[in-house]
Amino acid sequence: MEAFLAVVQASGFREAARTGRGSASNLSDAVKRLEARLGTRLLHRSTRSVSPTEAGARLAERLAPAMAEVHAALDVVNLFRDRPAGTLRLNVPANVARTVLPPIVGPFLARYPEIRLEVVVEDSLVDLLAAGCDAGIRYGERLAQDMIALPVGPRTQRLVTAAAPAYLDARGRPKHPRDLLQHACLRGQFSGGATPPWEFERDGEVVFVDPQGPLLVRTGAAFDLAVQVAVAGLGIIHLFEDWLRPHLDSGALEAVLEPWCQTFDGPWLYYSGRRLPPSPLRAFIDFVRGV
Repeated sequence: MEAFLAVVQASGFREAARTGRGSASNLSDAVKRLEARLGTRLLHRSTRSVSPTEAGARLAERLAPAMAEVHAALDVVNLFRDRPAGTLRLNVPANVARTVLPPIVGPFLARYPEIRLEVVVEDSLVDLLAAGCDAGIRYGERLAQDMIALPVGPRTQRLVTAAAPAYLDARGRPKHPRDLLQHACLRGQFSGGATPPWEFERDGEVVFVDPQGPLLVRTGAAFDLAVQVAVAGLGIIHLFEDWLRPHLDSGALEAVLEPWCQTFDGPWLYYSGRRLPPSPLRAFIDFVRGV
């Protein structure tokens, strides 16, 4: 059942194997044994994809919270240990993995060497239990009301618009957000297909622009590609300041429209209040509160 749930959550045997749940062949054998035992097919398999059948989807839906409760029950043993141990699975957006977690993860793992941290990078908001995650990190406007949340990382962040000096020398420096409509802009797209407009604010005036350009990337690690394209002088990028900071400091990128930079509250660590957090999560919560 654990193997089946891991494959469904990762959308593939190889992907599940990368999370440390065992080899792809062992996971496949385990799922086949479960299917034989239940007498029904649980997964559609092809050379390109793996997806649950209707029966498999129903089983995974009921199994995820049940397995979470089993793990919570087994976690009681940790109360008798000197130090917390086990696996902590966090679900975070790409910018958090890129800019917020690095200064936290190293010291945390050094303090708790018996904890294994798994980080799932996903920009859409997910059901933590269904995704097999203990906690997530998101921004306040995207949190469900029934979640317990505490601040993590910098409490103020900005979105910065920037380009290579050579690009700006050749094409001109925008003075107003609407000037971006005459520029080559490097855009990001959510996993669901939506391409959010760029938002700017100054003295209470909010401006949305939908510029065009030579590159469109799905949100996530692909933004590193967009940053490199911006550094190469091929367009203007609009991204988290912390993500762009090394290139701004080196002079490879130059910020524009700074009076219009939008400032917003930093991210939050959130988890379900419907059950006691497992000991690795409790350790992480205490660690974050002390940072």
